[in-house]
Amino acid sequence: MVGGSVGDKLVIEGLHKSYPVRTGEVTALEDINLTIGNGEFIAIVGASGCGKSTLLRIIAGLENGYDGTVRLGDRRIAGPGLDRGMVFQEHRLLPWLTVEQNVAFGLNGLVPGEKERLVREHLDLVGLTGFARVHPHQLSGGMAQRVAIARALVNQPGLLLLDEPFGALDALTKIQMQQEILRIWEVERTTMVLVTHDIDEAIYLGDRVVIMSSRPGTVKRIVPVNLPRPRDRTSYEFVEIRREIYAEFFAEAERPFAYAI
Repeated sequence: MVGGSVGDKLVIEGLHKSYPVRTGEVTALEDINLTIGNGEFIAIVGASGCGKSTLLRIIAGLENGYDGTVRLGDRRIAGPGLDRGMVFQEHRLLPWLTVEQNVAFGLNGLVPGEKERLVREHLDLVGLTGFARVHPHQLSGGMAQRVAIARALVNQPGLLLLDEPFGALDALTKIQMQQEILRIWEVERTTMVLVTHDIDEAIYLGDRVVIMSSRPGTVKRIVPVNLPRPRDRTSYEFVEIRREIYAEFFAEAERPFAYAI
């Protein structure tokens, strides 16, 4: 059975990230302070270019050269590690490998039979037991993302990072995948951090919604979502939280195109 181990607390303190440009530098993130508890599901929303994905990449260890502290438990994040998994908007599966080979790709140094067991359990977790021997081109977009999720979870990380993982899917598949990731979270209780442009998705999935300001990105506000699961997107309480989050963006926006989230 797939384990339900819970990871360490994620602590971000005084995070500042700039990029050099020809005329000087551009500040992407400024004074980010955020603590994410064990087993929590956090959703991050903000205008395009506010640094949401940069923040996720720093947590994943894919970006460095920042000021401040990013810790998972008592360990400072200084690079990629098996304690963190990441799912991108595109599934990024290797087309020449089968589904089971893609899931097993990062598993090394295991005793005979252990790799096969982990792959089998995680394909079962994402509902793809019968598709182990097929190749990515034979899968729908939603099924390919399920494989990507299984691959990210197979090393049993304490923290799963989701960078707009359903953004390229059609509306119905997107809703199905939101339900799927929520089911997986309820089974695994892995800490999850989701970056999304979809406010409804953020409210439906998140324990808290982190609203980031326009560049330079800062944590403008954190909205708790104290609604029981499964959540009804048409309920008065859900709509009120949506209205509250939208108001933050409209209050900041100065031009029509800045409303895009």
